[in-house]
Amino acid sequence: MDYEKLTRVMRRLALEAGDTIMAIYDADDFDVKVKSDSSPVTEADEAADALISAGLSAEFPDVLLVTEEQAASHTRRADTFLIVDPLDGTKEFINRRGDFTVNIAYVENGVPTRGVVYAPAKGRMFITLADGTAVEEDGPFEKAQMGTARPIRVNVADNAALNVVASKSHRDQATDDYIGKYSVADTKSAGSSLKFCLVATGEADLYPRVGRTMEWDTAAGHAVLTGAGGRVVRFDDHNPLTYGKDGYANPFFIAYAPSVDLKPA
Repeated sequence: MDYEKLTRVMRRLALEAGDTIMAIYDADDFDVKVKSDSSPVTEADEAADALISAGLSAEFPDVLLVTEEQAASHTRRADTFLIVDPLDGTKEFINRRGDFTVNIAYVENGVPTRGVVYAPAKGRMFITLADGTAVEEDGPFEKAQMGTARPIRVNVADNAALNVVASKSHRDQATDDYIGKYSVADTKSAGSSLKFCLVATGEADLYPRVGRTMEWDTAAGHAVLTGAGGRVVRFDDHNPLTYGKDGYANPFFIAYAPSVDLKPA
């Protein structure tokens, strides 16, 4: 894979999808439907998916593409593939809370190695560069070329005063019980894959997810966090979270800075 090209294409498509999403987000109203799994989908999800899928298929025709909005892709398998959530945080989008992202990632042998997470309503862009390191790009964003980008790195955590981030829409008692095992200075909520990115930038130390997610929800954020020196492990045994699983469904997991003293499930 040409990682320079991959990074450039993923970034451009994320920005173009962000423009499409925001045009619908800023409209007076938009259509919301319910999928077979009872999750919501909007015209923004579908329009962004069409744009990203066409772009990736044109640039990388020989690489398997898995995307949330195309059920047929969920039955296909390969060791190496592109995986997309065109609008992660649909509930945040519907409620106009801003915590939604465009997620595009490249998985190699079960490991997300490159990714882009773009939060268009918040003006934040996180990218894994060709060399595997992670940066946050400062806006305004030009599609033709990357602007000023700052390397990001996980925090050296103070285990006596941890900063924890949890899901805004899916937080439950099991999550609170696990967080309660730590000495916590501050707990914040965030939607979508922004939670991975907050750990990657050092704004949080720990993100436990005790709830259902799919690989397209997590792969891009996982790649960004890895590029910033972070880790993502299974909740039950603390082994690395891998990709290309049956149905592309994730187990519970923990994303964290390696200096955090992880507690057992």
